[in-house]
Amino acid sequence: MSYRRRPSPLHAARAAAGVCYCAALAVAALLVSAPLVLGAVALAVVSAGMAAGVGRDLRRAATFALPLAGLVALINALVTREGLTVIWRVGELPVLGHTDITLEATAYGAVLGLRAATLVLCGALYTAAVDPDEVLRLFRRASFRSALAATLATRLVPVLARDARRLSDAQRCRSGPPATRVQLLRATTAGIFDRALDVAAALEVRGYGSARRPPRFTRPYSRHDIAFLGAAAGVAVLALATRVGDLAPFQAYPALHLPVPASEAALAVALFTCALAPFSSRRGIER
Repeated sequence: MSYRRRPSPLHAARAAAGVCYCAALAVAALLVSAPLVLGAVALAVVSAGMAAGVGRDLRRAATFALPLAGLVALINALVTREGLTVIWRVGELPVLGHTDITLEATAYGAVLGLRAATLVLCGALYTAAVDPDEVLRLFRRASFRSALAATLATRLVPVLARDARRLSDAQRCRSGPPATRVQLLRATTAGIFDRALDVAAALEVRGYGSARRPPRFTRPYSRHDIAFLGAAAGVAVLALATRVGDLAPFQAYPALHLPVPASEAALAVALFTCALAPFSSRRGIER
């Protein structure tokens, strides 16, 4: 998974707006616990990815996120001893001892799993829709070397993954047994140092080795920048108000209490609408 420019409002916005937007969705996933509101955040992330044209990247990330969510839910149901409603008396298990699975632990594990999956999808949306070169330019005046190292690391990982896929395709064209994952990994990593030397030489030619601070580069804010910054602020404020004001109550222990007041439904709709509002304008997305 790597960044590729696409004709979408999120790709047209500057990197600062994209970072704030993805961070606001991640913060909302961390702050809210009510299943309806958390589900609205997850749906907003998926819908934003579809609207940005990176739905395939999010589907690829979901192959990791969904098993992770199930694993988190299962572990919480097995190891948590709280909860009054027993739904399955498992009995004695190695290491865990006497285990009873409760409705409360299962429900809270499902919430934790949904939160983990949403955070993974937020990271996938950031990786596929925010230009890492622009992120580097955001931090190069403050810490040039650290920003350069982080950007190179994130850019070389997908490059090595593409190398591994090409080697695998070439191996399948040959007769004999296919190469194992260990052999492909060894062949891919064998050229890491050569590739690193090539990148270092290219950077030196472009003047990245100089210690001079780069000049400040500014450009006016576009409609997409303002829209995504406003959406990020709106999502963060709604999530914070939900947490501080207890507008979406959710209590898992000791007994499951899951009311769905009108305020919770309104918050879920408001979060989803605020997150998807910047995609309504598609003027100037080719630039």
